[in-house]
Amino acid sequence: MKKKRTIGLSCERARAFPIEKALAKLGHFPTRSTEKEAWFLSPFRSETQASFKVSRPLNRWYDHGAGKGGNVIDLVCLLNRSSVREALDWLENGQIFFSFQQQPILNFNEKGHKIIITQVKQLTHFALRQYLRSRKISITTAKKLVKEVHYQFKDKTYFALGLENSSGGWELRNKYVKNSSSPKDVAHINNGRTRLIITEGMFDLLSIMECNIKLGLEYDFLVLNSTAFVQKSIEIMEGYSCIDLYLDNDDTGKKATKNFMDHVDNSVDRSPLYAGFKDMNEWLMSGAKEANGQGIQDVFLLPQKQSCFAPDGRKENKK
Repeated sequence: MKKKRTIGLSCERARAFPIEKALAKLGHFPTRSTEKEAWFLSPFRSETQASFKVSRPLNRWYDHGAGKGGNVIDLVCLLNRSSVREALDWLENGQIFFSFQQQPILNFNEKGHKIIITQVKQLTHFALRQYLRSRKISITTAKKLVKEVHYQFKDKTYFALGLENSSGGWELRNKYVKNSSSPKDVAHINNGRTRLIITEGMFDLLSIMECNIKLGLEYDFLVLNSTAFVQKSIEIMEGYSCIDLYLDNDDTGKKATKNFMDHVDNSVDRSPLYAGFKDMNEWLMSGAKEANGQGIQDVFLLPQKQSCFAPDGRKENKK
């Protein structure tokens, strides 16, 4: 009886483990979120539209594509193909005494299954090049920002497009998966410019670069990789004279945009340029640019005249 009581107590405590943290340990992060829910690409299959929902108040998940859901123990058992006891051990592994306090989901030490980078090289793989073309990104543009990354996960080998972040981790994308290696962080590409472009993901920045091949001569870049890094990004934004925000046209993106504009001078919301679309890449893939008669070199993204401020507070108008 005593043994059963101990196991029951362990299960009870484990059910309080935030599902988002468990998913983060496995390299899955939300594509959009609100105060009450977070949406993920399903960890059980490949998909392009997020159908996997996590209820934050209830700490329960539901996969709309599969029509099933449950608690965090159910999820770990399914994803790791493990027993309940193995799931409990996995959830405890790397945690500091099961602390469930609200904190960034990326800050805990992962000692369970993790992504191991085995090779980073120039982009050559046919499947990745084909995937880029399907997203309307040229190989020339992609090579300016991403690498071909090979990695291991659960003793299996994979490859993906990789964007290295500022802490040495990688954002990994291919036709079937969207995940990250630890540590998770923003990607700050410093070209030594005084202007900054901020996007949520790598494909948003690639889409902007596809529309202006000389963008690196004018701007530094900051890819958030997660809106959890808004506060950190505000610190990076200090010192830039002009900041263009190309965040998603959803509740999370608009909230982040407002946060930036409330706290940082010279921040400009550029999302009206792709109004009606979720993000820059969706706009590019739709063919809206060609429909509007805009060629690849038509730099509508760079305003002809923009008010900026030098570090000493003097107003400047830059071409």
